[in-house]
Amino acid sequence: MISKALEEYLKTMYVLKKQNGNIRVTDIANKMQCTKPSVNKALNNLKEEELINYETYGAIELTEKGEDLAKKILEAYDIIYVFFKDVLNLEDDTAKKEAEKVKSSIDDETINKLAKYVHKVLGLRNLNCNYDINKEKCRSCIKRTTKINNIL
Repeated sequence: MISKALEEYLKTMYVLKKQNGNIRVTDIANKMQCTKPSVNKALNNLKEEELINYETYGAIELTEKGEDLAKKILEAYDIIYVFFKDVLNLEDDTAKKEAEKVKSSIDDETINKLAKYVHKVLGLRNLNCNYDINKEKCRSCIKRTTKINNIL
């Protein structure tokens, strides 16, 4: 388990990779409004956790484990943001700020229940199917996809 600060670095790196195709220390520092030495310290910690591959002055790459965790972090934020914005009707900026604060202080079980509630209230889809934030898709959806693929 990594700290909330390291989660933010990981999330930022994932977003930068999606936006730019690569991840650079300077871009991380600019996006997070911090110093390059702070970024380097975080990178070394993330490397120890096997979440990134990185050599000083070299390319920064997320490992599969790192990318999976970054997706999970973003999904948790999105679920909370949608709840604040679309269920509680908070202003967009307020919903974003509050989601960021709350995301870092609740556990996976709470996120799972909140996701089910948000999807039910907004009528997006039924998540009463063993939804788990630790999986990219809910278990039932994966089973359905597998059955469909086997038929095709």
